Amino acid sequence: MFLTQASAFIITYPVNNDVDSESKVSMRAVAWERAFIQLAKEELLPMVQSKNLTLAFSSESSIEDELKRESTADAITISISYLVMFAYISLTLGDTPHLSSFYISSKVLLGLSGVMLVMLSVLGSVGFFSAIGIKSTLIIMEVIPFLVLAVGVDNMCILVHAVKRQPLELPLEGRISNALVEVGPSITLASLSEVLAFAVGSFIPMPACRVFSMFAALAVLLDFLLQITAFVALIVLDFMRAEDNRIDCFPCVKISGPFMEPNEGPSQRKPGLLARYMKEVHAPILGIWWVKAIVISVFAAFALASIALCTRIEPGLEQQIVLPRDSYLQGYFNNVSEYLRIGPPLYFVVKNYNYSSESIQTNQLCSISQCDSDSLLNEISRASLIPESSYISKPAASWLDDFLVWLSPEAFGCCRKFTNGSYCPPDDQPPCCSSSDGSCGIDGVCQDCTTCFLHSNLTNDRPSTAQFMEKLPWFLDALPSNDCAKGGHGAYTESVELPGYEDGVIQASSFRTYHTPLNKQVDYVNSMRAAREFSSRVSSSLKMEIFPYSVFYIYFEQYLDIWRTALINLAIAIGYLRIATYSCAVFVVCLIITWSLWSSAIILLVLAMIVVDMMGVMAILNIQLNAVSVVNLVMSVGIAVEFCVHVTHAFSVSSGDRNHRTKEALGTMGASVFSGITLTKLVGVIVLSFSRTEVFVVYYFQMFLALVLLGFLHGLVFLPVLLSMVGPPSRSLVIQKQDQPVVLPDQ
Repeated sequence: MFLTQASAFIITYPVNNDVDSESKVSMRAVAWERAFIQLAKEELLPMVQSKNLTLAFSSESSIEDELKRESTADAITISISYLVMFAYISLTLGDTPHLSSFYISSKVLLGLSGVMLVMLSVLGSVGFFSAIGIKSTLIIMEVIPFLVLAVGVDNMCILVHAVKRQPLELPLEGRISNALVEVGPSITLASLSEVLAFAVGSFIPMPACRVFSMFAALAVLLDFLLQITAFVALIVLDFMRAEDNRIDCFPCVKISGPFMEPNEGPSQRKPGLLARYMKEVHAPILGIWWVKAIVISVFAAFALASIALCTRIEPGLEQQIVLPRDSYLQGYFNNVSEYLRIGPPLYFVVKNYNYSSESIQTNQLCSISQCDSDSLLNEISRASLIPESSYISKPAASWLDDFLVWLSPEAFGCCRKFTNGSYCPPDDQPPCCSSSDGSCGIDGVCQDCTTCFLHSNLTNDRPSTAQFMEKLPWFLDALPSNDCAKGGHGAYTESVELPGYEDGVIQASSFRTYHTPLNKQVDYVNSMRAAREFSSRVSSSLKMEIFPYSVFYIYFEQYLDIWRTALINLAIAIGYLRIATYSCAVFVVCLIITWSLWSSAIILLVLAMIVVDMMGVMAILNIQLNAVSVVNLVMSVGIAVEFCVHVTHAFSVSSGDRNHRTKEALGTMGASVFSGITLTKLVGVIVLSFSRTEVFVVYYFQMFLALVLLGFLHGLVFLPVLLSMVGPPSRSLVIQKQDQPVVLPDQ
């Protein structure tokens, strides 16, 4: 009846394993598991499918093997993404394309050289930390090139466009010098802010985030140093090539005749289409008073909504997302979530249990007669009555309770001894009962066996220290049977740490129960938190060291403090975010370099809004908080700086009223920021949407796309409006006042 009504059943094959992954035991176990997976794929799965049944299977090494396959599954997608970004970089660094002169005005070779410098900075960072023994991770190899390319491309565009804005009558060295004077401070400010932001992140306790921050800080620093040295030299060489009419990518080939760009006068170069749009269309629209009101209202409303949405972000990382979409584990996890009615085993481990007759700890642990009402096992039993909050599904299996019952005189068939004092098994076990001749009972070799104890031998039905010490190994070796079902062999073999117990103290012992069915990542996190809170409360009450353990705890340990690791203390006291430390780092760097508290505060405000809005988008898209998303949030701070610093610096050094300075800032830096980061990252991110693995779609495509769009909107829409309303005073005015001659009265 049960089999005909069952919708699913589970078969488990226990395999001996070892802590040492290189031992023969572990190697045999892994070989067996892989052979089993191959058998299930090639023979078992087709067989059950032919019977219209469903088979889902997994092994302990399956997740690791599938993650390794996942790391190479999207190599082509990532490569295409980088190639697309490189192609766009090569186009955006060049002048407005014209068929007649494109082969000279293009800057494909310069763009390729800039990308090579980015790769060299990443390799330099990986090489340095590898040399000192810090290994790189999959996140580092996938994310840091993306991050450094975003930062490096922006600097490349800003430097090249700054050189193009200089008067052509100046010698090339003069144009390079003026360009560095114009944009060098903002590049330095942005780069040092990012370096310090990531350097502070290296103090995060989460290993994935800490290692990522260390690698990113050094990579960004090396990229900055290469940008202001090697890339500036490459710009000089490329402009010399163009002025000498040499073909891009083939500088050895020279075209005869003078070369001049269309719409280019003898002393100036006409601004590009994007720069003209920023200055003549984008800035005037943002200068309208009712447009400003709408922009401020919309961005403020979204920031407040994002703060409220942050509470909906759940910690965890769904295993189905990490695995390739075609993985056989996808069906396994789905079926476990749908059909499994019991959760993973939960062990409460008691350290240094004093079992001596003088100690009261035995009654503080057990749950049979004469045990304390608030004992550990009684508390576990009470917690199982409220599984919704305790996540404990049933009372614990207790080796101590079964041992005390096994010792008692009432359990006549359990604790027995021969006349010589050695252990005598129950009558239905060998040698008392021989399966060959069927002889059992009082006429056999066990006819003289007697119970271990009478009531008079025990004190309050509890064994003495010597009795406990002598009979515990008997109990753990005793096989359960019909005559005595309390034998501990099998059920409790691994529950007691016997070495050293002769001193009256058992160093460690465990009591097994089960969690309730855990289907979502948040259930695993909450169950672990509830078990720890329960253990802490009972440990404090009993004055004993007790801690919980389950096989999944090692994977979910990070999520207990993920919010404290990831969140800043927001103004309305919604939570804590470590990214506040990054923002403060950026604020300090801005304050030191600009000596403007006003500008630094504005940059900090916009930066915080971008991060908060990123978290709001995470809540809307149901993106969980884990090491990957925290790394992305850390990275968003570094990229968000690029959107803010350049425009703010250009605004600060412009002259005129705030509206005019905003227009000038957008005209000079808006185009570079838009083409250097927004469009470059946009074309690269879109390619990631075709990834075969869900983790790339969710944590890279969706989060990177949100970051690019939010950075663009805040940096080129909200920030200019904010500067036009409450921007800092012009630094150029201060310089002009200082340079004015003092006119004496007699003159």
